[in-house]
Amino acid sequence: MGDAINFQDVIKKSVLHLESFRSISYVDMFLGLLCAFIIGLFIYWVYRKTFRGVVYSYNYNVSFVLMTMITSLIIMTISTNIVLSLGMVGALSIVRFRTAVKDPLDIVYMFWAISAGIASGAKMYPLALGGSLILGLTLFWLSKRKVREQAYLLIVRHTDEATGELRVQMRKLNTKLKSKTVRKDFVEITVEIMLRDDNTAFVQRLSQIEGVHDVSLINYSGDYAQ
Repeated sequence: MGDAINFQDVIKKSVLHLESFRSISYVDMFLGLLCAFIIGLFIYWVYRKTFRGVVYSYNYNVSFVLMTMITSLIIMTISTNIVLSLGMVGALSIVRFRTAVKDPLDIVYMFWAISAGIASGAKMYPLALGGSLILGLTLFWLSKRKVREQAYLLIVRHTDEATGELRVQMRKLNTKLKSKTVRKDFVEITVEIMLRDDNTAFVQRLSQIEGVHDVSLINYSGDYAQ
């Protein structure tokens, strides 16, 4: 038992040598932040080129660059002293992010930035650069692949006299009912439809049916519309 490591002694020793964080050389600090900055710019460029959403956010994309550099700085700080590392873990454990992320792919970019920052701060530059290059090429390859079918929401507002003809046309389009709203003067239905190409001539045909007020076609992705 005499050779057993006493955790309290380790903490006390770390407190006495708290100045050990100064052992980080300026060269290591510069290389770590430079590597994180380069990878952050690469993430920024890949995100901008592969973005498929509706509204591109410049501020959100820039945050990836800063997130990579800040993570690298944190890793360089806590890697020199156990007290600093425990304190940083405690501080980060109380942080709560309440920003809603609509696209699941955005979470991938966040983890990419954090992982690259950790690797850069730990002086694993080949891993950070090589891994980021592979991830970027993978995202480019996936973004260039053509999607055979895309989901759309078809919204039709009509009167009761157009119900019969609309049902016939809907069967031809192979739609799936999502919602139906009945009001005094009209009925509004929302259906999901899968399209293989940009042929939307059926929208014009539906709008010409007697009793149809308007027809809207919206790109649909999972649980939100684009």
